[in-house]
Amino acid sequence: MTVYAHIIDDSPIEIWGLTSRQRKIRVLKNAGINDMVEDLAGIPDGSSVLLLRGDYLYDDRVIAYLVKTPQMLLSMTQGSTSAVVAAHVSSGQAIEVLEAIKNQAPAASSAGLKNETLETLSVSFQQQLLKFAPPFVLPITSENVRKLERRLFDWSYKGVTDLVTKWVWPRPAQWVVGQCVHFGLRPNHVTIIGLVLVILAGGLFAQGRYGWGLLAGWLMTFLDTVDGKLARVTVTSSKFGHYFDHIIDLVHPPIWYVLWGTGLGISQFEFIGMSLNTAYWLIVLGYAAGRLAEGVFLAWLGKFGIFCWRPFDSYFRLITARRNPCMVLLTAGLLLGRPDWGLFAVAIWTAGTSVFLIIRLLMAVNERFVNGTVRSWFMDIESVGGRQSLAVRLFTHRAVD
Repeated sequence: MTVYAHIIDDSPIEIWGLTSRQRKIRVLKNAGINDMVEDLAGIPDGSSVLLLRGDYLYDDRVIAYLVKTPQMLLSMTQGSTSAVVAAHVSSGQAIEVLEAIKNQAPAASSAGLKNETLETLSVSFQQQLLKFAPPFVLPITSENVRKLERRLFDWSYKGVTDLVTKWVWPRPAQWVVGQCVHFGLRPNHVTIIGLVLVILAGGLFAQGRYGWGLLAGWLMTFLDTVDGKLARVTVTSSKFGHYFDHIIDLVHPPIWYVLWGTGLGISQFEFIGMSLNTAYWLIVLGYAAGRLAEGVFLAWLGKFGIFCWRPFDSYFRLITARRNPCMVLLTAGLLLGRPDWGLFAVAIWTAGTSVFLIIRLLMAVNERFVNGTVRSWFMDIESVGGRQSLAVRLFTHRAVD
């Protein structure tokens, strides 16, 4: 059955450089809907239509849910009444429901239609962003544009990530994303700049020019946050961009660390009995083992990822031996005047966190055998202390009392 989409009363107000209609068309395309229709009377019998108000900003997950759920109305409380703000109905019901939406009133005849609200939609957990965030549908007005842009940016941000990405980058990244939109830069442009900085930082590390190398490296890590957020708020994500960015992220960290060691210029150097070659092996093998443990968990045990299994795992993601926490160690070593200490700290921390991840993977395998399933703590928020839990406040966008 063909599904059409109809946008009601488009809004000219731009949010992150896109009008409401432009944004909805891009989101609908990502959800598999390419057939837009202006005249509902021309929709073929036996098809269905998705009705969306143009003066509302819809969470992408809400639109995706509507696309997959025919014969439903989405209602919201407006003042003292409940009104329909979106619907997925058959072609024969489309005109009647359209009038109900325009008049902000209940549908006169809702036979066979399921009435849902934002509270009843099961779309709070965002697998890609590793976060729990209730869905939203918000009115678009000239007065609340900045609030809506902030809401979309926050929505695009990962909930479970490292401490630098979580607490240092958000506000400057939001400003830079705005500048990228203003000057017409696309996510892949930012990723290419990041790749140049990856190469530049590695070359500077190999020459022992650690200060400049760290400057290039930190700027790259910042842009790595910017490109993803830019893609999400402007709905310009692509498979090529996704793999291009993730392959760069996956490959370059251990190369940086080896080049950092090359820049030390010391072939026979030991730190508490550890040689430089031993440090290299710990870094490369530890990094590969940690990534493998994450991949195995994601593929076979929990589609939510190992860092969303228990609150403790989410806390651990803040400091696990990924690029940014390791960059903190390298920076600390340089500031202490001992770049060699920074490298050995990375080696020890990489090995230690990888052992921890392997242990957690084995524990998850055991739980799978004992209980038949492995559940994320995000799916059972109340069981970890409710809304006032520190984990809930840190890693979700759930409102607190």
